[in-house]
This record gives sequence, C-alpha cells and structure tokens, in this order.
Amino acid sequence: MVPQTFSARDAVELAVVERSGFVESRHTGSAVVLSPDGTVRTALGDVDAPILPRSTLKPLQALGCLTAGAELDGEQLGLATASHAGTDRHVTVVRDILHRAGVGEDDLGCPPAWPGDTATRDEIVRELGTPSRIRMNCSGKHAAMMLTCTVNGWDTETYLDVNHPLQMHIREVIERLTGTKLSITATDGCGAPVYGMSLTALARGIQRIATSSERSPFALHRHAATLVRAVRENPWTIDGDGRPDTVVIDKLGVFAKTGAEGVLVMAAPDGTTVALKVLDGSARAATVVALTLLVRAGALPAAQVAQVLGALPLTVTGGGRDVGAIRPTV
Repeated sequence: MVPQTFSARDAVELAVVERSGFVESRHTGSAVVLSPDGTVRTALGDVDAPILPRSTLKPLQALGCLTAGAELDGEQLGLATASHAGTDRHVTVVRDILHRAGVGEDDLGCPPAWPGDTATRDEIVRELGTPSRIRMNCSGKHAAMMLTCTVNGWDTETYLDVNHPLQMHIREVIERLTGTKLSITATDGCGAPVYGMSLTALARGIQRIATSSERSPFALHRHAATLVRAVRENPWTIDGDGRPDTVVIDKLGVFAKTGAEGVLVMAAPDGTTVALKVLDGSARAATVVALTLLVRAGALPAAQVAQVLGALPLTVTGGGRDVGAIRPTV
C-alpha cells in the first residue's frame, strides 16, 4: 500500500470561510497540542497518522547543521531555519553563508524561483530579471547545508542525496528529537529529503527545540536554544515583514514555522506546542487555528492574540469591502 496521510473521515473541521454570513468553504484537518510537560493536552482528528512536515522540518534540519559543526548564529541561523520571502535583505544574508562555504549561487541545489515578496518580484520583472536559486524560499537552508559540508570536508555537489553524510546526520538528529524511527522518505519541493512522521512526533521535536536552554550540559540542547533565540531576535528572517510567521514571532514571542500543504508548528513561550495539518493543503487558516488552540490551552493571552489576528490576512472581501472572514471552528 502506498504510504499516505490521514483521510477525510479521520479529520475534523478546523476553520470555515464565511462570506456575507454564508459559510462558503470548510477546512478540515488534524491538530495536536502538547502541554509544557510534553503530555498530549488536545488531539483533534488523527494525530498519529503520518504526514510530511515539509518546511516545518527546517528547525530540525538547521539544528542538524549546527551539531555537525556549522557555525551559525543570529541572522544567518535565522535564514538557515527560514522559508524566506526572497527580499534583497534575505538574499544578502544567504550570500554571506555561501561565501563562507566557498560556493556560489549556482551551486545551490534548490530550484530557481521568484521571490515570495511581491514588491521584490515586481522590481526583478521590471529589470527583466529571471527566477534564481538564491531567491527560492529554502535557499538559506541549502546554504547552511553546504557550509556544513565544507566544514566537514563532505562533497557539496551531492549534499541532497539521502545517503550523504550530512543527510544521514540530520536524520539521526530528527529521530532523536522526535523519538520516532523514520521509515518514510520523500523529496521536498526544494529537493532535500523530507521524512514522514505523525503530528505528535513533529510537535514533540519542535517542543524539545523550543524549550531547550543555552545552559544545558548537552550540546544538542544548547544549539537548539541558540536557534530559537536567533529566530525570536530576528523574526524577519524566518518569513518576511508582514507575513504570518514573522508577525506572530515578533508580536507574541512564539516560535512558529509554516510548511507547505497546510502544515504548521507553533510553540508558546511556556512550551505549549501545536502541530497541525490542514488536509486540503491550504495554509490560509493554519495560523489562526494554531493561535486559537494556544489561547484555549491558556498559553497565550486572548486579547493580545486578537490584536495580532487583525494584522493577518483573514478578511474576506467583496466589491472592495470586508464581507466576511476566515474563522476557526476548533
């Protein structure tokens, strides 16, 4: 049987899209909330079926680079963890990492792409530019992987091969943090290996990163804490100004990472952690659902979250005016 995620009958409704008082669309999925002590507080839908975590795996991959000897901190570490918007500011930091690795933009293994930031894309189009590898939202992760290879004397041309020493080390780190033996391997949109795991395992791995201390006697946890600090101190790196992950990190102090196909992880300052997947692959409701679950768990203040939600693209418009909204139903 072909490996697959949970089915619609095992999902629950997470959010609806309401237009002029009419529920126009429904988003179903699954979500798990871990209490600060790591126990499951809330489980919605099937949280034990495998999912592909996509870019929510980046914090674990970046941690793998750190534990393999890559010296990254601050903005560079934030970009190593990012699905960035491809602005000039993002690209400048990625180029710095590539320079340290002794490789060029054309050596990146991720595919060419337009930047996610509209203004930056428009400027490139006006200048008759084309998609490039460094503008691809995963270029920071790839640059960090190549730097790790350089530090260890590993081949930089085959660094995306699942049996490359880098990827084998990253896999070991993922298994250690999630407490899961990985048996499903796929290729992510950027070309890097991505591994199937349950939402519960993903939440566990993210929580262990988010609750680590830089004073820990264990190097793995010291590196994890450094990673979280880098993201919280440089929220623009992880996504982009005005974009969901950056907004919630900046305004609420959470550790958040969105992945493709409706996957999202979010850890509150007290360690309460959410991992969810919207089954239809849409990301538009994921952030509001995750924040709602953290509020209901008592991990975030409702009033502060309400203010932040006002800055997110949750409004439904008609004829140039607001006529509805995307709202959680969990």
